[in-house]
Formats: sequence, structure tokens, C-alpha cells
Amino acid sequence: MDVRALRYFTEVVRQQSFTRAAEKLFVTQPTISKMLRQLREELGCTLLLREGRKLHLTDSGQAVYQRGLVILQEFHQLEAQLGDINQLKTGELRLGIPPMVGMQMAGSISAFRRRYPGVQLKISEFGGLTAQQAVLSGALDIALTALPIEPELPLNTLELMHHPLCVLLPRSEQWRDHHTVGLAELAEHPLLILNEEFALNRQIRKAFQRQNLTPTIALRSAQWDFLAAMVQAGMGLAILPEPICLRLDKQSLLWLPLESELQWSLGLIWREGSYLSRSAEAWIECCREHWPDSAPRLSV
Repeated sequence: MDVRALRYFTEVVRQQSFTRAAEKLFVTQPTISKMLRQLREELGCTLLLREGRKLHLTDSGQAVYQRGLVILQEFHQLEAQLGDINQLKTGELRLGIPPMVGMQMAGSISAFRRRYPGVQLKISEFGGLTAQQAVLSGALDIALTALPIEPELPLNTLELMHHPLCVLLPRSEQWRDHHTVGLAELAEHPLLILNEEFALNRQIRKAFQRQNLTPTIALRSAQWDFLAAMVQAGMGLAILPEPICLRLDKQSLLWLPLESELQWSLGLIWREGSYLSRSAEAWIECCREHWPDSAPRLSV
């Protein structure tokens, strides 16, 4: 069986179109049609049915699609291993970084690029929970996320940094005499938080639950600057990491330490027991050098 045929077939299913699949794969539509016809003849069964503009998988097609994804992932790992022979003169690193921490990762990314200019760095901006699933599925090689992760996940972790969390407030007379804000007081006000894509969302909600508190969630967003604007507009209060707060306008906003054991801990995650490419190993080493106090933490 030709691996290209599997790649063409899975892409047609993803795109639900021979034309879009051809554009995605940079081949002609007749090429894809020919390869899928050969695949159908080789397997001796119909894989796709067309109904109007929609393509439907047969039972056989569903089996080939699911197994094909696994085979292509294994083939991708084989390609990565073979590419490592060139000692990182070529290669690819698929890295996930949450939108909030891009500035903090700039130094290590720059160091990696200088050291390995031939490695193609593909950065995806995902919230921590989405990044975790992308690493588990093999869509990403490695990602940065908030720690700790759920202990049952088969992921290795390496903590890089941690920062305190702050409560973001409008600069008003009400908060002038406060030095900290606790969760109980925070629960008395509308709360603006990052959405469920972010691990910090889950950690904050669990912290309230441990104190039997039920905050009123007024807004969820994936954009920290939008949350800050809503705080400034008087819509509620937000919990954000200190480095994010330090970027905000001190003339219109106030941030105070959150009185809680919660911290914003960030670290790398990668799949446990799976092949780790040389480019991913090199990225981990760059991060260790940039944050020399980092220590390995294996999730079990």
C-alpha cells in the first residue's frame, strides 16, 4: 500500500473535497482521484460515497481512515527519526505556546533559532488544555502549559517558571486601602476569567470549590487584554498572572496579590513513552539553559 494514497485519502476526508485536498497537498485533482481509485481496487472495497456535495465514509472507509491516521502518524515519526541523522541541520519542531506567554518565551525561541537555523519552527497558539490534547494526539511535538496537569495524563513535564497571580481591579476608592484580595471577597463580585481552553481557568475554579465558594462568572474570554478592558469598564474583576498585569496601564487599573496558594506555574509537556525528536530534545535543552533552575517533573 502506497503511503501517499493513505495521505491523499485522509486529506480528502478531512477537507470533504477532492479539490480542496489537492490544493492542500499541492497536487492535481486527477492525481488524487487516480491514487484513491488504486487504493479502492487494492483493498477491494468502496471507501467513499458521494451524496450531492458531501462525501460519506462507508464502514470500510471509516476503518481505513482511522487506521490510516495511525499509520501516517507512525510514518511521520519515522521521517523525524531519519531526519535526525543530519544532526539538526534540517527538521521540524511543532511547538504549542499559550497566547499569554509569547513575550516570556521570546528569549529561548531566539536562542533556538540561532543555534539551529535549519530547523523549521512551527508555533501554534493554544490555551493550555487544548495544547495538552494536541500533544497527546501527536499534532504537536511539545507545548508549554500551566502546571500541574491532571496526573492520569501520559505526559512528561518540565517546570520552567512560576509567578504569583493577581486580582485585576479598577483604580477606584473602594480598593485603595486593600493590600491583597482573597477568594471569599472575590466571590462577592462578578468574575472575568480566561475561557475553558486555558488550564488556569480550571485551577481557579477548583480553588473556589475547595473553599465551598461559588463565584459569579460574568465573562469568559481567550484574550487577557479584553478581560483587562472589561475590568476598566467596571464589568467585574479578573485574576491574571503578575507578568500580564505588569503590561497594563497603571493609571486606570490596579492589581493586588491574590491571597491563595495558587501560582501561575508554566512548563513543557511531551508525550510519555513516545519517540521525542532531536529537535524537541534540543528545544528542552535550550529551555533548561534559559531557566537554569528548572527541574524535571515526571507526571505519573
